[in-house]
Amino acid sequence: MLVHICCSVDSHYFLQKLRKDFPEEKLVGFFYDPNIHPYSEYKLRLMDVERSCEILGIELCEGEYDLEGWFEATKEHEDAPEKGERCGICFDYRFENSALKAKELGESTMTSTLLTSPKKSIKQLQTAGDEISSRYGVEFITVDYRQNGGTQEQSQIAKDNNLYKQSYCGCIYALNVQRDGQKKVAYELLNPLSKQVLPASIESKIQMYTHRLELEKQNKTYKIIKENFLNYRLLQGIAKADKEPIDAYIVYFSMLKQKKAKYKIEYKINGIHYLNRNNIRLMNLQEFNTRLGTTYSCVKELMNNAPEVEKEIKLRNEIEETYSTNPIVVLDDISLESKYELMIEAQIFDDIKERLIETA
Repeated sequence: MLVHICCSVDSHYFLQKLRKDFPEEKLVGFFYDPNIHPYSEYKLRLMDVERSCEILGIELCEGEYDLEGWFEATKEHEDAPEKGERCGICFDYRFENSALKAKELGESTMTSTLLTSPKKSIKQLQTAGDEISSRYGVEFITVDYRQNGGTQEQSQIAKDNNLYKQSYCGCIYALNVQRDGQKKVAYELLNPLSKQVLPASIESKIQMYTHRLELEKQNKTYKIIKENFLNYRLLQGIAKADKEPIDAYIVYFSMLKQKKAKYKIEYKINGIHYLNRNNIRLMNLQEFNTRLGTTYSCVKELMNNAPEVEKEIKLRNEIEETYSTNPIVVLDDISLESKYELMIEAQIFDDIKERLIETA
């Protein structure tokens, strides 16, 4: 039986239930999910599915990440609600390719771990599956493992096995609706030019779950805990000196109430220039390098390859009191005679992140 797989949280439970209910079937996993955005999130979920299938001894195949085809199929349905018409089209698209894979492998039956997702409609999934069955001659097996406490059991199994539990269903449209409702920026879709690994970003999760795999190979024990924290994302930062654009690096957790205004330097203390409005601090690149022990040759280089966030927070705490959100801006050179303009658009929001703790 070919089993279309969407994520490890659903598949780890679903595959075990299938194996019990269909003991005569050899299960073959098929990870086919071009609906998952961005690609880094896709790779993270695939990495966790690979681990799950290895634990369970399930063969796994990866389908093509045909993103353009998926976008074309769901075109003009971008604003459809969850469990709406776009989801039906998405199921049709993924099930069709799953059926083709099943025929390629000589399998006469198929099913999908989407059936155990509490965010999906079983009726909608069954309709899509039956349609594929009639067109391709591959029987779609509909099972409901959510009842009788199944969803709670699935959640506990995911927790016990340290599976990656994603915070959104997958596609860019559902993500934007979810983040809008939470009044948060969809930071999963932001890729900083600075190449920083930002807190709670997909890249930070990839690093953590990769480290988890390394610990498991070494038979080391660990715990993955969740923490509430204040997250930050810089959306836009622009600086001018005497009306001319200049390179400027905005230090982490810099906020500005006025998106745009003009400023003059009032005084300088210990290498930090204090502007006359909105509590803005400027420092030149030399001061930044001295404080952080870095060797950037220009601010543009810093903008494209920034230091770790933890180092920036340490720098901020050296200059400001704890919890400060005053703008701290790094420039190549600073002129006492110049008039500066600064525009910062950023967002601070409540968030949850995971942290891995080695226990032995």
